Amino acid sequence: MPEVIAAFDFDGTLTRRDTLLPFLIRSLGWPKFLRALLVSSPWLAAYALRLMSNHRAKARLLKVCLAGLSQRDAQAQAQAFVADYLPAQWQPWGMTQLVEHQRLGHRCVIVSASPGVYLHAVAASLGVDTVLCTEMVLDDDIYTGAMATPNCHGAQKVARLQAWLHDTFPTDKRPIIYAYGDTPGDFPMLRLAERAWYRDKPWFD
Repeated sequence: MPEVIAAFDFDGTLTRRDTLLPFLIRSLGWPKFLRALLVSSPWLAAYALRLMSNHRAKARLLKVCLAGLSQRDAQAQAQAFVADYLPAQWQPWGMTQLVEHQRLGHRCVIVSASPGVYLHAVAASLGVDTVLCTEMVLDDDIYTGAMATPNCHGAQKVARLQAWLHDTFPTDKRPIIYAYGDTPGDFPMLRLAERAWYRDKPWFD
């Protein structure tokens, strides 16, 4: 029998809502977060007007918010976020699917645009096997605020997942892929799967 891989988007699929802004608010506090929004506002406005890509606008916000943060402090903030904030945010339909795949012994992967600054702590708490996400640059255990990987969104989710599959499985033993998402940005990943769900319903392209 081929191995089964279950690939989950995170925000809106395993959670009820986006988690990046809540994490940044909790990490920075409201005064610093509002200043970061002000500094980033030209880029965010350009994105809202479709004059700039999601990648560039997000890169600017993360640069302003995370530059200078130590890995040690980030890990502490991520653990607090997982323990104090996320329990009330889990999405029932997505979590039910995750638990069922784990019960069946399938390998579960989170494929998300959220940053690894906190997503690795999330995955550890859920017992997820692998995280493919937007990674950030560390320089001597200090985050520079720059992205170490492209924003893991849309087609980039497929690129990251395919690279991981290539590195993990022999070419003649490709696993069966289940995929779960909640926005059009997940469609490329859903198309890659043999069986896909969009929100809480089976998805057919």
